[in-house]
Amino acid sequence: MAAFNPLELDAPQQKDLDKCVHCGLCLNACPTYRELHLEADSPRGRIYQMVQVKNGAPITESYQEHIDLCLACRGCETACPSGVQYGRLVEAARADIENRVQRPFTTRLLRSVVFKHLLPSRGNLRLAGAAMRVYQGSGLQWLTRASGILNLMGSLGKAEALAPAIESPTFFSSVGKVFPSLGEKKYRVAFLAGCIANLSFARLNEATVRVLQVNGCEVVIPGAQTCCGALAAHAGMREQARKQARINIDALRTESFDAIISNAAGCGSTLKEYDELLEHDPQYAEAAKIFSRKMKDVTEFLASIELNPKMGEVRVTVTYQDSCHLAHGQKIRAAPRKLLKMVPGLTFKEMALADQCCGSAGIYNVVHTDLSMKLLEKKMETVNRTKATRIVTANPGCMLQLRVGAQRWGSGQDVSHVVEILDEAYRNA
Repeated sequence: MAAFNPLELDAPQQKDLDKCVHCGLCLNACPTYRELHLEADSPRGRIYQMVQVKNGAPITESYQEHIDLCLACRGCETACPSGVQYGRLVEAARADIENRVQRPFTTRLLRSVVFKHLLPSRGNLRLAGAAMRVYQGSGLQWLTRASGILNLMGSLGKAEALAPAIESPTFFSSVGKVFPSLGEKKYRVAFLAGCIANLSFARLNEATVRVLQVNGCEVVIPGAQTCCGALAAHAGMREQARKQARINIDALRTESFDAIISNAAGCGSTLKEYDELLEHDPQYAEAAKIFSRKMKDVTEFLASIELNPKMGEVRVTVTYQDSCHLAHGQKIRAAPRKLLKMVPGLTFKEMALADQCCGSAGIYNVVHTDLSMKLLEKKMETVNRTKATRIVTANPGCMLQLRVGAQRWGSGQDVSHVVEILDEAYRNA
């Protein structure tokens, strides 16, 4: 296998660019085009710009801005009749920018701290979580918000409002443990717990383990696992994402599992694409293919087995928000709805445009807060029309975003993950 040259292979490839016939059917599926009405901020327009750069045009600030404004929601992939892998293209374009453009020092420093030293490090995440818990629990957060100082801090102040609450205890204490099945053991699965989710979605991770256990799974939480690398890949830092992919593959490759499970659709989408991320790595390419084939979203896995029917009633009216990376990236739509409709007492109300992006998109709501909030406000309009008292989704990032939406533009609806509804039903039994 030829030596891997990221300057060539981490840029948009001609064979991928050539699939686009510029028909424009993607336009209405694109949140940024619908909001900004600019061809350059549509999938077709961005691909046109990628072609120009591929043919030798310079990487300008304008090009960087249009590529950066993309949510990478991949709604255009669902709409595209030509099978354009736009998610692959936009990540490649961002990687090309990363490899060829010298960013300002402060930007490089911040990206290095977040993507190389925080997210992949369990120790650093623990420290950050402890500091955030002090800030949130000591009254300092309330004082900061009440003082109005956040209004003077620009994007940083807006980002603070979106910061997730740190749950105690965290899920880190469960990493490295094995949880036996409840009843007959039918499956042996590995659960990848994520990075920030260990701090802010510890209860969701615990609910995921319980639901898997009650459905005959022995659940292994691999001790050597790390952040999946999705956020690094989305930011164009593909070499960093590869490092984390290799760690996760090594953490599981010596053991046999029926499935590898994720409860985060954004993470799962990247985890399933490890074979693409490492396709030019002679030592990991084959192992990455095996890993990707075994990756399952938790809703996908549960909907594929004979689900334990011993549930109690959950008397609530819910609506379901499709996570972009589950619906458009992993092509999973029916499984979450199937599971919800199996819960006794639950009333399901389908919302209009359920698969249009809520504006979360990884860290998009932090770096492009204003546009993200405009998309969220429109999403909440469709949620409110259902009269549902609980919004259900399948991705922690969407949950954080929708909680903000429920407070600002909704009626204070609760926001839950699909497995949390199932966990509630099993506990009610």
